[in-house]
Amino acid sequence: MAMLKNKNMAFSLILMCLVVVSPMANAQLPGLGGILGLLNIVRIDGLVSCSLNGSVSTSNATSLPPPFPNATVAIQCLGQTVGTGTTNTAGIVSLNGLLTSIPLLLSNGCRAVLTTPLSSCNASLPNVNLTAPITLVGTTFNEGINIITFIIGAFNRILA
Repeated sequence: MAMLKNKNMAFSLILMCLVVVSPMANAQLPGLGGILGLLNIVRIDGLVSCSLNGSVSTSNATSLPPPFPNATVAIQCLGQTVGTGTTNTAGIVSLNGLLTSIPLLLSNGCRAVLTTPLSSCNASLPNVNLTAPITLVGTTFNEGINIITFIIGAFNRILA
C-alpha cells in the first residue's frame, strides 16, 4: 500500500510540475501557444518610390514620384536581415510570414532598408540606399490565426 501511495504522490508531483512549466514554455515560443494554440503571422507592406524623400518637386509644385519596380527591400532587426522582398511594377512590396519576434518589431528595433541603389531607377539620382521605419497598423484574428500587419514608412537617405 505504501508503494501505491508513493506512486500517486510521484504522479501528482509530475503533473503539478507540468502545469507550472506549461506557461513558461508558451512564453518562450510566442505565438505558438502549444500544439493547438494561437499562430501569429507577420505581414509587412510598403510602397517604394523612385525619389530621395518620397516626392518630386517640379516648377514649384509637388507631385508624386514614379514607383521603383524590381527593387529589393530588406527587413533588418538589430542589424540582422530577417526577411527580403521585391517590389512589383507599382513599387509595392509585401513580406508575409516573417520569422521574427513580434516584441522586437514593436520595440523600434527593426527597419526597412532599400538595398537596390536609388540610381538604378533614375540615373540622375545619387547612388545611395534608403531606410524607412516600420509601424504597426493592426491585427486581425481569424480561426486561430493572428495576422499582425505593419507598414513601411517613408524612405529616406541613410545617414552615415
